Amino acid sequence: MIDRYLRGIAGFFVLVSVLLAHYHSSYWLLFTAFVGLNLLQSAFTNWCPMMAILQKLGVKSESPAHEQAVGARQ
Repeated sequence: MIDRYLRGIAGFFVLVSVLLAHYHSSYWLLFTAFVGLNLLQSAFTNWCPMMAILQKLGVKSESPAHEQAVGARQ
């Protein structure tokens, strides 16, 4: 469940920042790059700031093994 939220939020952020870059200022592409870099680092570390936020909001992970791994790091 948390993975679906994470992908949805990341996709939303990318689309909104691209639209803002097109209609407002190209500096919004820096936010797009930030989201991309966070996704890339989370692929290697299995940790993402948005995942921590979603967990604090009570969104559950689909696999209990994932929750145990995250709990061990905290």
